[in-house]
Amino acid sequence: MILRYLLEKEFKQTVRNKFLSKLLVVLPVMIIMIFPYVTSQEVADVKVCVVDSDHSPASARLVGKVAATPVFRLVGVAPSGGKAMELVESGDADVVLEIPRGFQRSVGTGLPGQVMVAANAVNGIRGGLGAQYLAAVVADCEADLRGESGAAPPVRAAVATSYRFNPTLDYKVYMVPGLISVLLMLLCCALTALNVAGEKEAGTIEQVNVTPVPKWAFILSKLIPNWVIGLLALAFGMSFAWLVHGIVPAGGVVPVAVSAALYILVASAMGMVISNYSATMQQAMFVMFFFMILMMLTCGLFTPIESMPGWVQALTEANPMRPFVHAMRQAYLKGSSVAELAPDLCAMGAFAAALGVWAVASYRKGG
Repeated sequence: MILRYLLEKEFKQTVRNKFLSKLLVVLPVMIIMIFPYVTSQEVADVKVCVVDSDHSPASARLVGKVAATPVFRLVGVAPSGGKAMELVESGDADVVLEIPRGFQRSVGTGLPGQVMVAANAVNGIRGGLGAQYLAAVVADCEADLRGESGAAPPVRAAVATSYRFNPTLDYKVYMVPGLISVLLMLLCCALTALNVAGEKEAGTIEQVNVTPVPKWAFILSKLIPNWVIGLLALAFGMSFAWLVHGIVPAGGVVPVAVSAALYILVASAMGMVISNYSATMQQAMFVMFFFMILMMLTCGLFTPIESMPGWVQALTEANPMRPFVHAMRQAYLKGSSVAELAPDLCAMGAFAAALGVWAVASYRKGG
């Protein structure tokens, strides 16, 4: 009966909060619609500078093939390597393609045509992939030139590649399920932490502290409304992912909903723990964002956990975002069922239980 009245109070406060209704729409729009384009690691518009020392039809053919490739943008033909490097240093070029003298002669006689590719590696991903793309274009052009000149092309193994679960290699398909975890953690953790800390600042929590309300009932009255709000945010996020990016879970809605239901409890309980140790909303906000940054960087959202050092991989086991990010990608891309997501669900259940007990134990009715 006590829990019922507390829940009635929380839901009335939630409905009267006009800012929250706007946040439920604006936050999913920002994270699901805009973040996939901001966090994309696809390489495009690579600026190429060419140093053509051969000045032959074959080198002109190669330059034309590079300029016709959508990934590349030819910014100019420099007279020397030094001039080309000046463009790289000024940021006007990302990759330099240097064609030496004798390129056409070597291709026509069947010898391998040697070119030099120099990439600006300040941005390692852009420089590395740009150089790989350019090397592939050079190899294709060389094969065409050999065929036209009658020279025997080099023997190459025929490789047929099949991309499972993401045939088009669209980075948004990989990122959107993970970004939903950021949406739920940011919303549910912040609502709980700032709600309780705000009541501390306003002094209204003292009215509850002087009543014989059990600690568990007070904690549940804060977690349950945020659980409902989190499910609404999940519905908005999935809807925007479908409407804007055309991304839907391959395994249906049920595995996603079950995973999110547990994860929302984890995020809300974590917010409650933070609020119990915070005296003001500002303090709660700083503590929350401190942990949010650490969790986002170590959950496998942006970089694979397997590529991290061993000791960091061990630390990620204590990150509650890790199992949910993995479960969302499994459900969205592979179509995993609830049974197949059991290890991740058990991990989130353990986090929810541990943080829930911690929230009850750390809440002090005296302030």
